[in-house]
Amino acid sequence: MNIVLLSGGSGKRLWPLSNDVRSKQFIKIFKKDDGTYESMVQRVYRQIKRVDTEATVTIATGGAQVSALHNQLGEDVGISVEPCRRDTFPAIALATAYLADVKKVDREEAVVVCPVDPYVEDDYFEALKKLAAQAELGEANLVLMGIEPTYPSEKYGYIIPETADETTSVKTFKEKPTAEAAKEYIAEGALWNGGVFAYKLGYVLEIAHKLIDFTDYYDLFDKYASLEKISFDYAVVEKEDKIQVQRFGGSWKDLGTWNTLTEAMEETVIGKGELNETCTGVHIINEMDVPVLAMGLHDVIISASPEGILVTDKDESSYIKPFVDKFEQQVMFAEKSWGSFRVIDVEKESMTIKVTLNEGHSMNYHSHRGRDEVWVVISGEGRTIVDGMEQNVGAGDVITMAAGCRHTVIARTELKMIEVQLGADINVGDKQVFPLEY
Repeated sequence: MNIVLLSGGSGKRLWPLSNDVRSKQFIKIFKKDDGTYESMVQRVYRQIKRVDTEATVTIATGGAQVSALHNQLGEDVGISVEPCRRDTFPAIALATAYLADVKKVDREEAVVVCPVDPYVEDDYFEALKKLAAQAELGEANLVLMGIEPTYPSEKYGYIIPETADETTSVKTFKEKPTAEAAKEYIAEGALWNGGVFAYKLGYVLEIAHKLIDFTDYYDLFDKYASLEKISFDYAVVEKEDKIQVQRFGGSWKDLGTWNTLTEAMEETVIGKGELNETCTGVHIINEMDVPVLAMGLHDVIISASPEGILVTDKDESSYIKPFVDKFEQQVMFAEKSWGSFRVIDVEKESMTIKVTLNEGHSMNYHSHRGRDEVWVVISGEGRTIVDGMEQNVGAGDVITMAAGCRHTVIARTELKMIEVQLGADINVGDKQVFPLEY
């Protein structure tokens, strides 16, 4: 099975745990059997591999998410990187070309496209296999998953099927309706459109070549910034006559807001937190190393991270985006391919950061024009290279780097250190990367 997971999002609706580089799918909030926590993308990837160990998984995403994806899923996962945002049709066309030209997938093989962050059980992925098998039959050019609705939602578009059969032709589509219109659609047998569909690789590749002048994946990548912004629905679905829908009646949730996310949590408290006995329907999600106490509250969410603190009524939690848009703040936490960093303190001409490097990983060999840096190793072992001079480091060692100095650190074990940046103009763009020649 070839699966393309669409991974976008800017992290506004689940603030303060999410930010511009840490979208909701990377928040580790779901408890596993061993007591550790995993994110939405880790959960989905694990479920896919459990249902189909040979599945080819490609994640279509922007460059800002690549490091977090490698951090959480490893280096082997396929990633189709969008150089910039150009809506869903260019993203899917690029991912399809990636499968054809990089992964060498045959044009007659089916490709399933779905969001990266549904909260589902294994029967959903079994249904994806059936969707792919139906696409390979060639009865239709597109086969959509139609999710049997559990209530008259205003959040989703609707698919009106021709018949009540498990697989049938599509009669028509309906845009996101009012609650009253949704009731009427459901009475007609309508299904939710969850943005899940399958096609033969050659079908979308052919449409892409008709609409875009390119030779292969690499050429399309180079031209990506010049492409028209257009959705897959508008470019393909609305123009396709040979289209089917396959019913899915299993559990399916879109965890797009704090309220829906807490419905899927197994625990009421994650992190340091305490509820007294008079609290009902209260959830605490705390990434800070300080305790949070809630007393006498009802149907409230409290979330704390280095980005900020949210205290909200559950029903109001879906309306936070315009308020978060007003905040102008530096990213305080991010996962990178080599580990993670958390900003501890920001002053006018200094910034203090806690850095964690995963075992066997390293930073780029780089320099900064406008700031000096000091590293203090607090645990683990590794080695540093500073302007070509290499030395082993461990807990208690201090490394200083003047502006313009080339430097990197390589973790032999998991390595934690405090990084202090000093300068009048500290900014994320002040970084020049060099090949490591030592």
